[in-house]
Amino acid sequence: MTETRKLLQGQTGDWEVVVGLEVHAQVSSKSKLFSGASAEYGAGPNENVSLVDAAMPGMLPVINKYCVEQAIRTGLGLNAKINLWSRFDRKNYFYPDLPQGYQISQYKDPIVGEGEIEVELDGGETINVGIERLHLEQDAGKSIHDLAPNASYVDLNRSGVALMEIVSKPELRSAEEGAAYFSKIRTIVRYLGTCDGNIEEGSMRADVNVSVRRPGEELGTRTETKNVNSIRFTKQVIDFEARRQIEILEAGGTIDQETLLFDPKTGKTRSMRSKEDAHDYRYFPDPDLLPLEFDQAWVDEIKASLPELPDAKKHRFMDQYGLSPYDALVLAADKAKAAFFEQVAKDRDGKLAANWVTGDLFGALNKAGKEIAGSPISADQLGRLIDLITDKTISGKIAKDVFALMFDGEETGDPAEIVEKRGLKQVTDTGAIEKVVDEIIAANPQQVAQVKDKPKTMGWFVGQVMKASQGKANPQAVNEILKKKLGVE
Repeated sequence: MTETRKLLQGQTGDWEVVVGLEVHAQVSSKSKLFSGASAEYGAGPNENVSLVDAAMPGMLPVINKYCVEQAIRTGLGLNAKINLWSRFDRKNYFYPDLPQGYQISQYKDPIVGEGEIEVELDGGETINVGIERLHLEQDAGKSIHDLAPNASYVDLNRSGVALMEIVSKPELRSAEEGAAYFSKIRTIVRYLGTCDGNIEEGSMRADVNVSVRRPGEELGTRTETKNVNSIRFTKQVIDFEARRQIEILEAGGTIDQETLLFDPKTGKTRSMRSKEDAHDYRYFPDPDLLPLEFDQAWVDEIKASLPELPDAKKHRFMDQYGLSPYDALVLAADKAKAAFFEQVAKDRDGKLAANWVTGDLFGALNKAGKEIAGSPISADQLGRLIDLITDKTISGKIAKDVFALMFDGEETGDPAEIVEKRGLKQVTDTGAIEKVVDEIIAANPQQVAQVKDKPKTMGWFVGQVMKASQGKANPQAVNEILKKKLGVE
C-alpha cells in the first residue's frame, strides 16, 4: 500500500488515525438468500416474508445459487481470492427483528478471501487498500419505533435479504480516505451489477471502525459506528471519532471498545452497547446448510463474463482518448456516464468530447438536479453539435448557445437543423469579416493608436468584431485579419 502519513495534531503532539470499513452491500437478486421470497424494495410491511424468513418451526434454508455467483463476481472485481470451499455459521444474538434468534453468516471460512483495490484521492493521489474478506450473510428485519407512543412494530421484509459484507484491512488513515474507499466500493459493485448502490434505500451502509495511536505505536482500542448510510456521514464519523478519542487520551483517559450510533443532526456519535467480540456471538457451523463447494472452472466462467471495470476503463480512456487522469477518473467513475461519453467521442476528438461532457453537460445536469439517464440532450445530439464546431459551421460560443436551447427544451432534434433555422452559421467569408473590421477600426482611432504600443489590447477589437457579427464570425479569421490591418505581430 502507498502510505499517506496524514496526522492529526492534538494538544500533546501528533496522532495517527487508523480506519477500517465493513461495507454491507445488498446483493442484486430477485429473491432472498435462503428463501424464495421477493427481495424487492418498497413493498408494504411484511409483504415479502416467507415461512423461512419468519423462522416458523421446521422451515429449512436453501441457498440461492445466484447470490453465490454475485458474491464471486464481486470478489473477482476486488482482485480477491475466491475460496472454492466455504461454509455458513450461526451468529447468535437476540433482537425482535431477527426471528431465528441467530443470523446465518460466515465466520472463519468466507466465500472470498484477501484482495486489494486502487482508491483515488482528491489531488490525484492514489492508494492501494487491502480487502480482508467478503462474506455472505442474511439481513435482519427492521424495528419501527415511531408509529405509536407505547409500542414498537417489526417489518420482516428485509429479513433474509442477501448481504455481502466487504471488510477492509485497517489501512485507511483519514476521513478523506475512508470516504473515497466507500465511494470506490460503490462504483465497483455498480459496474458489476452485484449491488445497485442505492444508499438512500438501504442497499449499502458501512460499519466504521476508528482508533488512534501515536505514529509507530501499536494499534489503539477501536470503536465501531454501526449502519452509517452515506459517504458524507462516513467522513463525519471518522473526523468526530478521531478527535473525540484524541481528547480522551490526552486527558489521561482510556478508550472503551464499544458500538456506537451516529446522529446526523448533531454530527456526533453516541454509545449503543459495549462492543462484542466473536466469542460473544457463539459462532458455530449451521447444521442446516452443507458447506459451499464449487470448482475453478465455474469461477473462470464468471470471470470471463465480467465487464470492463472502472480502473481499466480509466486507464483506457487516458490511452485511447488522451484524457487527463482527472477527466478519465470522473468519466469512468459511473458506468452510465462512461457509456454516454464513449458514444459522444466515437470517431471524434476525445479531449473535445470530454470537455463538453464533463464541463457543459455535467454542469447543466447538476444545476438541474438530473442524472445522466434523464439528460435532455442525447449523446448523439451532443456528438453532432461537436461536429458543427469541428467543421467550423459554428463557433464554440454559438455551440454553447445551441446547447442551452436544447437543454432547456426550446429546441429539439438535429443541432444542424437548429443552426440553419436560427441563422447561426459561422461567417467564414473573409470579405464580409474584413468589412466589419474596417468599420470598427475607422470608428476607433484612439484604440488603434493604443494597439501600436500595447499589442495585447487587440483583444478589444476581437470582442467588438464578434459582437458586431453576433458571434458568427470565425474567430481565427478575425484574429488574422486584425493582425494584418493593425500591424500586430
